[in-house]
Amino acid sequence: MNSQAAATIINLLAFLTGIVLYTMLLVMLLGARRNAAPTHTPTNKLPLATALLGLSWNLGAFAVFGLERLSATTSLAGIEAFAFTALGFLPAVVVHSVLRSGETMRGRSLGLTWAAYGLSAVASALHFVNVVTAQQVPSHVALHLLTFGFTALIVLLLLLTLKRQGWQQWWRSAGWVIALAVFAVSASHLSHHEGAEYAWWVELIGHHSALPLALVILYQDYRFALADIFLKRALAWLSLVGLAATLYFVVAAPSLAESSASDPRVVGVLLALWIVTALSYPALQRGAHWLVDAIILQRVDYEVLCADVARIATQSEDPEALLTAVCRRIAQALTAQRVMWEVVAETEETARKIQPRFLSRRKGGHAVPAITTEPTSKVVAAVPVLTAEAPAFRLLIGELAGGRRLLSDDWTMLEAVALLCARRIDAMRVTHERYEHELQAQEMTALATEAELRALRAQINPHFLFNALTTIGYLIQEAPDRAVQTLLRLTGLLRGVLRRSEGEFTTLGEEVELIADYLEIEQARFEARLRVTIDVPPTLCALRLPALLLQPLVENAIKHGIAPVRSGGEVIMRARVEAATQTLHLCVQDTGAGASSPQLAQGQQHGIGLANVERRLHGHYGTRARMQVQTAVGQGMQVELTIPLPAAEALSASIAYAAAPNGGLK
Repeated sequence: MNSQAAATIINLLAFLTGIVLYTMLLVMLLGARRNAAPTHTPTNKLPLATALLGLSWNLGAFAVFGLERLSATTSLAGIEAFAFTALGFLPAVVVHSVLRSGETMRGRSLGLTWAAYGLSAVASALHFVNVVTAQQVPSHVALHLLTFGFTALIVLLLLLTLKRQGWQQWWRSAGWVIALAVFAVSASHLSHHEGAEYAWWVELIGHHSALPLALVILYQDYRFALADIFLKRALAWLSLVGLAATLYFVVAAPSLAESSASDPRVVGVLLALWIVTALSYPALQRGAHWLVDAIILQRVDYEVLCADVARIATQSEDPEALLTAVCRRIAQALTAQRVMWEVVAETEETARKIQPRFLSRRKGGHAVPAITTEPTSKVVAAVPVLTAEAPAFRLLIGELAGGRRLLSDDWTMLEAVALLCARRIDAMRVTHERYEHELQAQEMTALATEAELRALRAQINPHFLFNALTTIGYLIQEAPDRAVQTLLRLTGLLRGVLRRSEGEFTTLGEEVELIADYLEIEQARFEARLRVTIDVPPTLCALRLPALLLQPLVENAIKHGIAPVRSGGEVIMRARVEAATQTLHLCVQDTGAGASSPQLAQGQQHGIGLANVERRLHGHYGTRARMQVQTAVGQGMQVELTIPLPAAEALSASIAYAAAPNGGLK
């Protein structure tokens, strides 16, 4: 294969590659414009113009160049003039984007921009004049005009930008200077192209200067600049095309030169090359992504970064601490001078009305927060953290190292981090509100329980007083002297009851003393018919329990157990601690009349004593405490209370109880 044939194939392949790349760029731009908030400045029209002009040049050049090489007789002068018009306007857009970047156009900037568009317009007119007059297209005069005109503009533009930025920042102008210089060389080459043959690399540079021009425009005006999504896809596609071309020239072309295309071996080789090319694309794509992220942009793995932020969010219980940690992590990843957060009043709903620029696109019906570029030099972007309820927050991204810009993957990462923080803050608030509601519910339940317990205990005091006064009334009739002594005991007993009513809990020792005083009053009534045994070790007297918990049981034993029996009976009260279950066991037993099951059920339902004690017991301890009643007609009754104890109290009481097993009050 000679060099001209190779140049033809490479040119056609390059035009096809340009068509794919510019179509890809056009689709991405249109998709971004459709999903973006309606606050874009006119500057963003320049990338769209770039995509349309580049696509027009490659489509027209492919049609004309391909048919020309195929010796087609159809006249395509109009298409060729249109294609060269598109190519001629690309450097004007570059000049526009360079002068537009960073400040409002006025004075010399506006003049240079009009001069650039004027050169392109005159060249376009010359191309179409040649079409009408049936002269050669493209117009050599137009191409020379573009070559010398934009060479002069390069010098003027370079002087103007260096004056603005300073000579120390000359490297910032290198990109567009090289791109415009390549275009000038390209225009000069195309003006001498007719009838000449050049090497394939000269043809490639001469016909495809549009691509560096497009990259410069994107760098000046849009977030797909040089790197990121477009660059990754472009590099992946270029790698695929390069691999296909290499395999063709190295393997396929020699095989076709030695054999006919119908040779089965040649067909097999071509099929194998197609399969190898197809299977290589995923690896080429990964390589392009790695090259852009790790080598060109030198940025961290954003998937790992998002995982780190998720871990930070999971470990954080405070919105301020979460946002501070996230800002520190983002600053490290973006090499930003500073990343801060601030509180904003808007929520997700009000932000749609007040600041629609915060919402870039919708996914599944939900708004996705977008980054907004700030006009200040200290803050290059703001990322809203839109929570479900006010207050919302905003991340402020400071200047990046080296003056670089936020690219598409940077924006995607920041949006993902903002959403993650917003949802975590919402979860924190829900958890906090739920905790407050539960705390309020617990406080209300505690107040209600306390009120109920006070009411239950208030039932005991008049009930006990009524029975004591009945006993004294009996003694006044039978033994007046003893009635006076009993009345004095009752007075002391009531003082003790009133003292205990100030607190909900008392000690077991105080409760036993109260019961002993009460039993002395009752013994004045029953005399020898009432026998009392109290077996409570002194080591247990410090244990705390609800006040007046045992007195109703003793009173119930005397009233329903001892009183109905002519011969009387014995009332026994015992206490013990079970260390294994950490419980205090209190038992009140009588040897009196006892009760049948129906009588017991009726008494628990309508009586005051047993029902009152059981309700108070459950009110204080819940299901951890219990009351067991054992009775039978003629065999007395036994009531045992089981009360949970704190582990420390249960252990110390059980040790003391084991050390003095026979100690107690009788």
